[in-house]
Amino acid sequence: MVKKDFPAVHFYDQDFVDIYNQTWAWIQDFWQKGTVRSKLQQRYFNYSDNPSVNQFEAIFSTFYLVYSNRIFPAAPQLDNFYGKQESSGAIRCDYGTRDGKPIFHRDNPQAVGPPLFSWAEYNMYHKVGNKKRIKDVMPVLEKYYSWLEDTFKQSNGLYSVPLAATMMTNSPRKGTRYAVDFNVQQAINALYMAELGDILNDKEISFRYKRHYFSLKTRINNLMWNEEHGLYFDIDKSERQLPVKTIASFWPLLAELPNEARFEKMLAHLTNPETFGTENPFPTLAADEEEFSEKGMGFRGSVYPPFTFMVIKGLEKYGAYELARECAIRHLYYMLDTLHPEGRDKGTVWEAYAPRKDGPAQWPGKKDYPRSLFVTYTALSTISLMIENVLGLYVSLPRKTVDWIVPTLEIMGIENLSLKRNMITILSNKSGRGWEIRLESEKLYYFTIDILREKKKTLPIPSGKCSMLIDKL
Repeated sequence: MVKKDFPAVHFYDQDFVDIYNQTWAWIQDFWQKGTVRSKLQQRYFNYSDNPSVNQFEAIFSTFYLVYSNRIFPAAPQLDNFYGKQESSGAIRCDYGTRDGKPIFHRDNPQAVGPPLFSWAEYNMYHKVGNKKRIKDVMPVLEKYYSWLEDTFKQSNGLYSVPLAATMMTNSPRKGTRYAVDFNVQQAINALYMAELGDILNDKEISFRYKRHYFSLKTRINNLMWNEEHGLYFDIDKSERQLPVKTIASFWPLLAELPNEARFEKMLAHLTNPETFGTENPFPTLAADEEEFSEKGMGFRGSVYPPFTFMVIKGLEKYGAYELARECAIRHLYYMLDTLHPEGRDKGTVWEAYAPRKDGPAQWPGKKDYPRSLFVTYTALSTISLMIENVLGLYVSLPRKTVDWIVPTLEIMGIENLSLKRNMITILSNKSGRGWEIRLESEKLYYFTIDILREKKKTLPIPSGKCSMLIDKL
């Protein structure tokens, strides 16, 4: 097997394979070097025209860089921020690439960003398998959590931050004191801090953050859930709900906050073309809201890959793999449309897409919107969603496991995927004997196959080549 290359994907639609391969080629062009003055990492990933490194973008970039077979390191994206932590525990959401100094904005005086480092670290641990790193970064993450509590937590147990901290710049959320997304992101932070504590076998850390998580879960469920609308909403300073339906309402899926009955109501919105189930899923503002724009207009309807990724990962938490896959495929077709335009236009991918028609989102009067070739976001769809949702593969290096949820029998799979110093290949194909899965590996690992949610089996896969017939499972 080839060792020094990215994993190769196989899929019956070659366009999906092409955009996946093309993304790795683009990523190659976006590596930056830190300087003595900036004190940023020697080698890190950032969009070329960015004057700063941004916390939200850096965190999400780790979710696809982990699939590069260690050709591109994912950790420096986060280490740029950990290296700037202040004695108070503060980590700011933007640092200048020239001088490395924090950038404060009038609409976000504390320069706070979505607190999702622990989620990214947990995902990296399962894809790269470095337990020592968890031990090293835990003190940084704990100090950061304490700073968020000390600075933004109010007497009602919820967090109050400026709307700019949610990264949804022009979303119509006027009057918000307690943003649903930021509060849920802090619950996600606590949830994964507890998971990292479990990885370190530290019961004290695990218990402490589970307590934080359940405390926030209770408050969010009590104050932000709206039974009539079937969604979670922001609340104002008097704790009154502000019933504007935005994509922020779906972060609770990722934090596993709604029960089954509430999930069903949220699911109805994700499949409803009049709210969030638009042709290109999922718009940042519901299609039946007064300020929704078919052009996108930033967060008034545009489809942004990180928010689509968030919703799809939330659907997985509730076992809705088929809908997650269907939405990932629909979303990718809209990207393919701008990659292969008709006529003489040069193909590209965009930071944000229109919700109901082909092409990028538009925001008349807004300079450089949307950004072209903004791989920082789009690679979440073309790499992470491609591997995890279109192909259906979920990898854990520490557990030495690969779960393959096969939603439909098609010619597809992955080749040359790194599984802790072990290159593996998994391909499904139709032979004269029926549907067959061929496997190749250098070392033993455990393979769980779940076919059409009807057949499920876990098998030890020995080193070398082997195959299995699906009919015989």
